[in-house]
Amino acid sequence: MRYKVAPPARSLDFLDDARGAVPLVPDGESDCCRAIQRATDVADRETAREYLTFLQALGLVAKSDRGYHRTRTELDRVALAAAFRENVFAAAELLDVLEDGDGPLTSTDAFERVRDTVPRWERERHADWERVWRTRVEHLLGWANVFGLASRTDDGYDAV
Repeated sequence: MRYKVAPPARSLDFLDDARGAVPLVPDGESDCCRAIQRATDVADRETAREYLTFLQALGLVAKSDRGYHRTRTELDRVALAAAFRENVFAAAELLDVLEDGDGPLTSTDAFERVRDTVPRWERERHADWERVWRTRVEHLLGWANVFGLASRTDDGYDAV
C-alpha cells in the first residue's frame, strides 16, 4: 500500500520525537495525535494526523485493530529512504525524474514532470488540484533531501 500523505519536511530528530510520542501499546488516533503535538511543535491535530500517517508509511508506527503503536524499528536513514520511495505515493516517480540526470529541478519543474501520475480521482477531488499537488511535490522533495535521496542547491533539487 502506498500512502499519499506528505506533510512538510522536518528533520530526522523530529521524526524520532514524533515516533517516540506514539505509545508501544496501541492507542486511538486522537490520543496519538495529541501525544505528537505535545512532544513536538506541531500546533494542530490535522497536521499531527498527517505526521502519524507518514510515520506509518515509513514503518516507524503501525496500526492494529486496537489503534496505533510505535514499532521497534530504528531510525536508519537508508531504511527510511527505502520505505519513503516504496510506500509514499509519487515519491518513486519524483525520484526517478531527479535521477534522469537533467540537472537540478525546481519544485515547479518537478511537478510538471510528475503531473501525469496524479490520478484522475485526485484531480477531481480538489477544486485546485494543481496547487495541492505542487505543495505535495515540494514536501516530497524536502523529504528526499532529509533522507539523503536528493540534495538541494540554489537551482533546485538534484539526485544524490
